[in-house]
Amino acid sequence: MTLKTSTLQDVARVAGVSTATVSRALSNPKMVTESTRTRVSKAVETTGYRINRAARNLRTQRSHSVLVLLPDLANPFFSEILEGISRILAHQGYSMLIASTGQVHDSGERLLDYLDDARADGMIILDGGLDRDVVDMLENAGKTRRILFACEWVEGADFPTVRCENHQGTLDAVNHLYDLGHRKIAHVTGPEGNVLMHVRKDAFVEQIAALDLELNPGWVIPGDFSIAAGCRAAQAWIGLEDRTTAVFCASDQLALAFIAELSRHGIKVPEEVSVMGFDDIDIAEQFIPPLTTVRQDRMRLGETAANMLMTQITYPDNRGAGNIAILPVSLVVRESTAPPP
Repeated sequence: MTLKTSTLQDVARVAGVSTATVSRALSNPKMVTESTRTRVSKAVETTGYRINRAARNLRTQRSHSVLVLLPDLANPFFSEILEGISRILAHQGYSMLIASTGQVHDSGERLLDYLDDARADGMIILDGGLDRDVVDMLENAGKTRRILFACEWVEGADFPTVRCENHQGTLDAVNHLYDLGHRKIAHVTGPEGNVLMHVRKDAFVEQIAALDLELNPGWVIPGDFSIAAGCRAAQAWIGLEDRTTAVFCASDQLALAFIAELSRHGIKVPEEVSVMGFDDIDIAEQFIPPLTTVRQDRMRLGETAANMLMTQITYPDNRGAGNIAILPVSLVVRESTAPPP
């Protein structure tokens, strides 16, 4: 028995609209009313119609996909950002491609290949550590209108960006520890050269000075957002002659590893030292002790980035270069911080 393949005309007949309306509802839902979208959606489900993506891509000269570049595919921090991006893209009929910037740091040509070869209609970059030569190549490319930075960014680069209020979040963290009574506070930084590392470190130093607190050079401990760096930072803190009573880590992964390493040495948190992080990744609430941290709304960040990029793709003449969306953060107080012993 041969099964009949449903057509656009079948969907239009069941929905009671024209084929042109069905086409608009499927390719650009915002162009039709919500009631029409609902009728077309039900008709698609009833008829079993499947979009011929290859034909659509050829007709529209688009791939209907977006490339997302991550600095670290294994880092759980990016999971909710990717979920937010995916939700918006799926609603627009787009798919998401994921790649690591570690594969393209030496040359921007690979990045441009994704756009020039019609493999992706746009690009969301979550890595502010791209080489300046690569960034310059992207800025000078003809397809630069389809590139957006999210979470991280490159200072001086002329691209739209979506980021969280890292500066204010750091001030809130220091103030929280100060209000608990801590007067000796250490900071474990992110990787050298990373834009988030510098923003958070600068804000930390600024607020320590504003509160007229001491800052021993040894209390600023280098890290790189990784678990291994958190363990090394804890060992460095343990080795200090004059230990602080609190430690603010530039990421949750650093903070959780810091606490774990202290535990291996018999040092209790927060009884002997308070520790807090930045990000509020999923495990932060379930960790022992639950981690005090600065929460970024990563889902919203991903959704905002995807919406901004879709606007660039849909209206390429309105590039929006230099546009910056800054999302608020919030302090989440849990059990890893307490008054000093």
